[in-house]
Amino acid sequence: MFRKTQLALLCAALFACSASALAAAPAETALAADAEPRADARVAAMPVLGINDEDFPVEPVAMADGDLWERIRKGFSIPDLSSTLVSNHTATYAAHPEAFERLSQRASRYLFYVVQELEKRGMPTELALLPVIESGFNPNAYSRAKAAGMWQFIPSTGLRYNLKQNAFRDERRDVVASTNAALNYLEQLHAMFGDWQVALAAYNWGEGSVRKAIARARAAGKGTDYNSLSPYMPAETRNYYPKLQAVKNIVALPSRYQVRLPVIEDQPYFTSVKKTRDIDIKLAAELAEMPLEEFKALNPQFNRPVITGSADTQILLPHFNAERFKENLSNWTRTLSSWTSLRISAARERIETIAARFKTTPQVIRDANAIPANMQPTAGSTLIVPKTSIEAAEIGAEIADNAVLGLVPEGGARRSARSVNRETRNKPAARTRRNVH
Repeated sequence: MFRKTQLALLCAALFACSASALAAAPAETALAADAEPRADARVAAMPVLGINDEDFPVEPVAMADGDLWERIRKGFSIPDLSSTLVSNHTATYAAHPEAFERLSQRASRYLFYVVQELEKRGMPTELALLPVIESGFNPNAYSRAKAAGMWQFIPSTGLRYNLKQNAFRDERRDVVASTNAALNYLEQLHAMFGDWQVALAAYNWGEGSVRKAIARARAAGKGTDYNSLSPYMPAETRNYYPKLQAVKNIVALPSRYQVRLPVIEDQPYFTSVKKTRDIDIKLAAELAEMPLEEFKALNPQFNRPVITGSADTQILLPHFNAERFKENLSNWTRTLSSWTSLRISAARERIETIAARFKTTPQVIRDANAIPANMQPTAGSTLIVPKTSIEAAEIGAEIADNAVLGLVPEGGARRSARSVNRETRNKPAARTRRNVH
């Protein structure tokens, strides 16, 4: 949740694009975390990590030198937008330089990856600043419209772009998966409209709404650029690109606005570690010798205290910590995960009964599965429960990908299913005002 301080409220006011955004700022210690030491080699091809050579392979990472802000400036290619709204937002942001410093610290974990992916696709690096407007570079941001993550996908559009959402993970919060999905969508919008400013209006408002606005403008003999379409936009979208332009103005010439941008090294902050076996989140952080909150800041997609292994599961670790993880894991002789799965078959199997069967307390079951007080799981729900023997099965991808959690009030009717099942995933995306995210 937000720290209830003046500065946190200021950050929220400056960088939440929607009045409905409820982005939860990371803890102070996570915001101020220093980057770990990095190798000087141009390419760091790290050895595999794990109990054997197939368990935890690490992706090779390209290395560079310098300040990432300068690299971003060199990639600017969207024509500048001039308007009263741009001037007003630029002045507002420049009046609070401390908010930019705080946001830069948060962005430093993720920004290199975003810039790298944009350059691979030949896309403008202004788009690397879009999470400033969407979420303040907070992958745990969540809105009243149920948009989640740095790029603020709503559930239906997340599914449209293959972001898994189940009881075990929500890839809308996955730094790598959500970035790739957002760039895929932005590329599609640019191909559709041929104008990055209009494409970004569609990212905020939905492509159908932008098409209608273009038709209305043409019928009125007006242009179809962003400023010409602005009178047909809702206030949020009308201000959307001007806010991004304001951030671009300050990043381009911070000294003009008396803003200090902390140096972000033009090097990867993290490496991806492919993970084929289940491992407890707390243990993974301990083996990597990093604070649990920092581990979660890089891996916020996991909903449960266990990471379920699969061919496409990966965790992100700073390079130095990845080396520590490798060494510590090679010496680990105990189980990697203390959890297994349980599918509820009885219509009214109470948490108290489940806890007794697995030699734990009801509160442990509730906490591990995010079940509120006075609620019980319904038949067909998948829970995680403590392993009672080393032979207990791992959870695995098949169970995790199809897991649902239905809840019912004690003594009442079924209230909700809180995860996405196979049938839901195959439904077409719902249309909403902000259907993009």
